[in-house]
Amino acid sequence: MLRQVRLFLALFLVCFAMLGGPVAAELTDQQSEYYQKWIETADRAEVEIKADRTSNAALENLRSEIHNYREDFNTARSANTDRIQTLDAQIKALGPAPEGDATEPEEIAKLRAHLEDQLTSLQVPQIISEEAFSRANGLISEIDRLLRERQTRELLERGVSPLNPVYWGPAWVDIVDSVRRLIHETALNLKSGYVEDRLKDRGLGIFFLIMAAGVLLYYGRYWSEAAGEYMRQLGGQGSGVWTFLVSLLRILLPWMGVWLLVQAIVMTGLVGLRGTLLIQNVPYWAALIFYYDWIGRQVYVSQVAQNFNRFSRKSVTQLRVYLDILAIFLIVYEFGLLFDQIENITDATRAVISFPVVVGSALVLLRIRRIRSVKPESVEGQESETPRSAGLTQIVEFVRRALFLLGIASPILAAIGYTNAAEAIVFPTVKTLVLLAALAILHRFLTSVYGWISGQGEAARDSLFSVLTGFVIAILSLPILALYWGARQTDLLEVWSRLLLGFDIGGVRISPSNFFTFVVVFIIGYALTRLLQSGLRNSLLPKTNIDPGGQNAIAAGTGYVGIFLAALVAIMIAGFDLSSLAIVAGALSVGIGFGLQTIVSNFVSGIILLVERPISKGDWIDVNGMMGYVRDISVRSTRIETFDRTDVIVPNSDLISGVVTNYTRGNTIGRVIVPVGVAYGTDTRVVEKILGEIANAHPMVLAHPAPSVVFQGFGADSLDFEIRAILRDVNWVLSVKSDMNHEINRRFVEEGIEIPFAQRDVWLRNPEALQGQPATQKPEPEVEKKPARQSSSAPVDMTEADLTDGDGDEV
Repeated sequence: MLRQVRLFLALFLVCFAMLGGPVAAELTDQQSEYYQKWIETADRAEVEIKADRTSNAALENLRSEIHNYREDFNTARSANTDRIQTLDAQIKALGPAPEGDATEPEEIAKLRAHLEDQLTSLQVPQIISEEAFSRANGLISEIDRLLRERQTRELLERGVSPLNPVYWGPAWVDIVDSVRRLIHETALNLKSGYVEDRLKDRGLGIFFLIMAAGVLLYYGRYWSEAAGEYMRQLGGQGSGVWTFLVSLLRILLPWMGVWLLVQAIVMTGLVGLRGTLLIQNVPYWAALIFYYDWIGRQVYVSQVAQNFNRFSRKSVTQLRVYLDILAIFLIVYEFGLLFDQIENITDATRAVISFPVVVGSALVLLRIRRIRSVKPESVEGQESETPRSAGLTQIVEFVRRALFLLGIASPILAAIGYTNAAEAIVFPTVKTLVLLAALAILHRFLTSVYGWISGQGEAARDSLFSVLTGFVIAILSLPILALYWGARQTDLLEVWSRLLLGFDIGGVRISPSNFFTFVVVFIIGYALTRLLQSGLRNSLLPKTNIDPGGQNAIAAGTGYVGIFLAALVAIMIAGFDLSSLAIVAGALSVGIGFGLQTIVSNFVSGIILLVERPISKGDWIDVNGMMGYVRDISVRSTRIETFDRTDVIVPNSDLISGVVTNYTRGNTIGRVIVPVGVAYGTDTRVVEKILGEIANAHPMVLAHPAPSVVFQGFGADSLDFEIRAILRDVNWVLSVKSDMNHEINRRFVEEGIEIPFAQRDVWLRNPEALQGQPATQKPEPEVEKKPARQSSSAPVDMTEADLTDGDGDEV
């Protein structure tokens, strides 16, 4: 009692220190009574934990009781949070309380006292609940630790060796005595007339149960096949979906028959207490047999569908037999545990009974390891296995080696007296092996359903749905595997409770509820943003006079703003504290500044490109010697399609900090320069007139400003001229240059104007010393007159090399 008083006084003093005034409220009578009961339970738990003499079952019950208290305290510590925040904001609005001899108006003083009293009355239960919650957490952790230590000691405890013949006789006597007691109880029930009375009272119900059980056991297989034929009429022929469902019905209907038969026997009262405990486990044992047989049948069916390309028919048949044997061994093991609970046999008897089952299970596991897959013959020049199948092969090989090691270790441990350790290894291994097979079958079925619904068929096995489904199934199977390998249900519940409570990251409480809320709200916002972008791109922006580059900038900017707003709204609705997130962001900013500065620079440059738009989608630009058309501007980089149809990804920072030439910014008007040379002695005015006529005749050349012909000068081999013209679309520059060159060649041939080429004269100092034939005069080539060429109907594809001739100012 003194301890409780001290606790209350300490809590009230804490409140007094926090509020700066006397405590004006206490817990209600109901809250005080509940808290008193919790104090008694917590004190009793501390005593039992310290004594370490309580049974495991009693500790589990005590833990469950403390867990209930903890849930209530967890709810109470977060109660009235909004009201407390409101009161705290009201008190802050009144300003700081006067210090020293300073006073404040009477109305404000009364209001401050009233608000502080309300705040205190709400904070006291929260503080006490927080303390009780922490204490409950600590007690549960201590109980779990104590139970795990006991479990570890029991697992590593060494008993008698079952190979010692001294224990065989007593073990046999215990088994025979147990059977006799079971038969004796049944005989006493028959002699007492109890069974006869039960048959009279419930005879009709027992009869119907037995008849229904017989019908299900006999006709269950035929009914399942008939149901399968009916379901196949719905479609999906060849997908394997209905075959899977029929296989489930083939084991479900007979199992229901077994369950009904067991219920009928229990209703007769024929068996006594021991018999009832045994027969009530018969449905579970029958389910094990049906389940293991179903696994083997599904493996056989899948290999038949694949034409036994992985396992041979003989190997699959052996595997089915081994699975049935493992089911029998597992039932015998479960029967031994039940026998130990009923008869409370000695450890020596339990070791003798368990040893043959452990050895038999281990031998079957070794036999399963020897079943090897059939390796398909590889085609010449190709790999025999895809990376995926190779990975699966490695996993299967790892499991086989693990089975081999466990199969050897279990009998050895059992032989030297570590019966608990041997059982904790071999039987979880069997259950794990079968569970993995069942998960693979379930994954195949779900993928088949998706392939049937989506119309992908067998291609669905390599789809994203198949990968995600396998991941989800693997995650959901972890609790089952944990239970197989010794985890308690309370351990899993504790993990789930801690997960629901969440965890702190930089002062931000993250739990599954608010995280799920954040994801859902963000996905909704993201979907709405994409819908808005689609509407802008396809409906609204094409009907405006905005150029394609501006339309792309508006759509991209809308997407960035929408995603930012979606994330901000999701954070607020999920209840995350933005101030705490700001602190975390500030702590990470240093790392971002050093490690991600290039990415951040490209991101900011992308925003500048979208806002200022120095380049737009469809522009012809030249950056760092790379020339092409801008095809896409993203937040990190810009994609340029060169004239040889290759894509070049340019970081946005290069476009902002470097020198960029934009040939089509604002308009597509540009200049073309066509150089040409004529032989010395040609009338330059005639050449100028011909070139001017050619330039003015081309449809792509603008009349204003008019094209010009420039006599550049006297070259080494020719008189150099240039046609300089402004084109209405600079993208046609190569086509225009090609058309003009064809026309120049035609007109010069007609006018007899020679286009010279480089020639060199060879002078021999002493020709009289040479012996040879007289030189023959080379005939002048005949020039064939060709008709004038028509202008091109499409622009010629360009490369960077096409634009390097001349003086570099063609555009």
